[in-house]
Amino acid sequence: MAYLTGMLRFEHQEWKAAMEAFNKCKTIYEKLASAFTEEQAVLYNQRVEEISPNIRYCAYNIGDQSAISELMQMRLRSGGTEGLLAEKLESLITQTRAKQAATMSEVEWRGRTVPVKIDKVRIFLLGLADNEAAIAQAEGEETKEHLFESLLSECRDAIQAVREELKPDQKQREHSLEVDSGKVSNIQYLHSYLTYIKLSTAIKRNESMAKALQKTLLQEQQSEDDGKRTARPQDLIRLYDIILQNLVELPQLPGLEEDKNFQKEIGLKTLVYKAYRCFFIAQSYVLVKKWSEALVLYDRVLKYASEVQAQAGAYKNSLKELPDVQELINQVNAEKYSLQAAAILDANDTHETESPSQVKDGKLLSERFETFCLDPSLVSKQASLVHFPPGFQPIPCKPLFFDLALNHVAFPPLEDKVEQKAKSGLTGYIKGIFGFRS
Repeated sequence: MAYLTGMLRFEHQEWKAAMEAFNKCKTIYEKLASAFTEEQAVLYNQRVEEISPNIRYCAYNIGDQSAISELMQMRLRSGGTEGLLAEKLESLITQTRAKQAATMSEVEWRGRTVPVKIDKVRIFLLGLADNEAAIAQAEGEETKEHLFESLLSECRDAIQAVREELKPDQKQREHSLEVDSGKVSNIQYLHSYLTYIKLSTAIKRNESMAKALQKTLLQEQQSEDDGKRTARPQDLIRLYDIILQNLVELPQLPGLEEDKNFQKEIGLKTLVYKAYRCFFIAQSYVLVKKWSEALVLYDRVLKYASEVQAQAGAYKNSLKELPDVQELINQVNAEKYSLQAAAILDANDTHETESPSQVKDGKLLSERFETFCLDPSLVSKQASLVHFPPGFQPIPCKPLFFDLALNHVAFPPLEDKVEQKAKSGLTGYIKGIFGFRS
């Protein structure tokens, strides 16, 4: 009842009465949670967490200015508020950032200060630090993914606003170098800065997904009871391919072509991600028992890692957020020893337990129907099925042959014998009656 009363007052914007009802409801839920078991208390504690943003929103509208920061942290930690409060909270945060954006006039990046005149860009840059902090504090992977997507969406909107400012001056976009300073225009440099934020955020998101996928893959390797795999090394390879594509775009941003330090940092990051990509390619070869290919790829991983360590030097601060190269080296060395042992065992098993099904005896398929043999030539264009043409074999004569030959046999003439019978036919008949025989 207290919750329904609070929602009604909330809709009517009676903030004080709504906050009192929500506080009463919160107290009831907390007492119920303490009275039941831990399993049942989870539901009540969840309700308490759902009511807390409403209470802070009411407090802000009453006059508590500190409540806005708590509301923003609640929203970011939960990955977005759902329900009746969602739209009002989003509108409130946007209004608060818009007020703060009125005092923001410029931004500094890589030693250059650029004026920011677009309100949407100001709002995005003001909330950037809060969004990044929320991502770092997020616990669940789904929450972190939602925050990354929200940040990328806001970044794309800001970039689109800058592009609209670039459209009226086509010449400035085509000839971006200023005659006096030799640098790109401020609006173009701001566009490069926002694009850098977008690409860097995409890299961080894919790296976070790769880490989560790597944990899943490791757990499946440790427990292979059902033999089913939901994660594969190929999935990790695809993520690192996307990261490398984003890194290729970074050095091409206008205004950064002559920044040697930036180019060097991107080169080192590329080597790091190439090493990890190469490592997971090797892992995929290990799964199909291609030992020699996997060993070559492991050596290449060590080559990339050694190049990173040799060239890091003054760029160690920029490489802190990247995966640890030394940890990768240790893992590769361990995998190489395991790989060599597995290759030796596999070779011994092949020689000792060589089955007849893998032995090619050169016989045709028609000669070995009773024996199973893996013969790849059977599915090729030169399949060994039967002897062709077949050899000659003796066969018994058939009566049908003589029946047909009878039509072509020439018998001796019998005309003379037929005429003699015709002449003495009547006389012989009479003599036969009376018993006279010649």
